[in-house]
Amino acid sequence: PHRSMERRERSMKAEAAQQRSLIQLAEIDADLGRLEHRAKHLAEQDRLDAVTTEHRDANDGLAAVNIALEDIESEVTKFESEIDSVRQREDRDRSMLDSGSVNPKQLAELQHELETLQRRQSSLEDSLLEIMERREELQNDQTERLGRIDELADQLSTARAARDAALVTIDGSRHQLASRRSEVTGTLDAVMMRAVDIIVQKRDGGALTRDRIRFFINGVT
Repeated sequence: PHRSMERRERSMKAEAAQQRSLIQLAEIDADLGRLEHRAKHLAEQDRLDAVTTEHRDANDGLAAVNIALEDIESEVTKFESEIDSVRQREDRDRSMLDSGSVNPKQLAELQHELETLQRRQSSLEDSLLEIMERREELQNDQTERLGRIDELADQLSTARAARDAALVTIDGSRHQLASRRSEVTGTLDAVMMRAVDIIVQKRDGGALTRDRIRFFINGVT
């Protein structure tokens, strides 16, 4: 009888140890679940996504400014060419006037044409001035945007490094927990390991939890 009682006590102690291991396993699985949730909802990833979007938008804005500047440069070239053409015609008419070889009718026509050319040149130069002012505004905008893009590129590198560091930390914790889980499951006998499978499968494929273990221990499963 005495030996029978000792065997029973040892059996009860072993069973209690197994149950404690199950509870440790549930705690480890809970920690693993929290890690997975954090990995999927990283604040660092949100920050990286936000900076990435801002960086992309900034580059799109710069591209638009660059296109506008190209258009402005084309207009500047066009007006400069027209002004040069008008000046050449003015120089030709003045040369004819200065030569003294024109008759009164030609003189009147040349003087009228010169007045028209001068008005035309003045109008073109005013338009060119407005365009060049607009070009200067765009160039300043371009410079500011380039500076902002450089800042965002730095922020992007920082955010990516922070995200990567967070993932490394999570991965390290995951490996530690997986190692602990292996150690704990190594202390469980075949019956208890089967219990783990049953608990998870019967509870809609969910994680092992302390409540589910209590259900099993109390014979609910």
